[in-house]
Amino acid sequence: MPTFMYTTSVPVFKQLLTSLRAILEKAEAHVSEKKIEPSALLQARLFPDMFPLLHQVQIAADFAKGISARLAGVDVPEYEDKEHTFVDLQARITKTLAFIESLTPAQFEGSETREIVLRPGTPKEKRMLGQSYLVNYGLPQFFFHVTTAYAILRNNGLDVGKRDFMGAY
Repeated sequence: MPTFMYTTSVPVFKQLLTSLRAILEKAEAHVSEKKIEPSALLQARLFPDMFPLLHQVQIAADFAKGISARLAGVDVPEYEDKEHTFVDLQARITKTLAFIESLTPAQFEGSETREIVLRPGTPKEKRMLGQSYLVNYGLPQFFFHVTTAYAILRNNGLDVGKRDFMGAY
């Protein structure tokens, strides 16, 4: 029987990353159909002081892999932020999905009480137990970046709705 920590993380990441990948496919088709320079969407922001779409997707993938790895007690895979195209972003999501799908429910056993240390050895070091890390920090961060990526695309004319955001569940 999968643990609460596994079922509350990995399936959620899989669902929303899969829907985000599908939305990015729609965005790529949209720019092609409308003859829009892809960088116009990839660099689009909701407000000047926010990260662009490209970085929102990178961060969403980073949270999914980082949270999953820390809860499973394995090293967080390092990705270079080299993505410049919709295809690159879709590949990053695919790589992230492959990583989180490689983790087993057994690896998450006991993670609710495992100490998670963020930014170790820095002035911003933060320590919390696994359950608080997942529920109060990790999931809200992940949802923020996925939602912001969706909102950037929707705000720039992509015909997507709630069903696209939610994906298959």
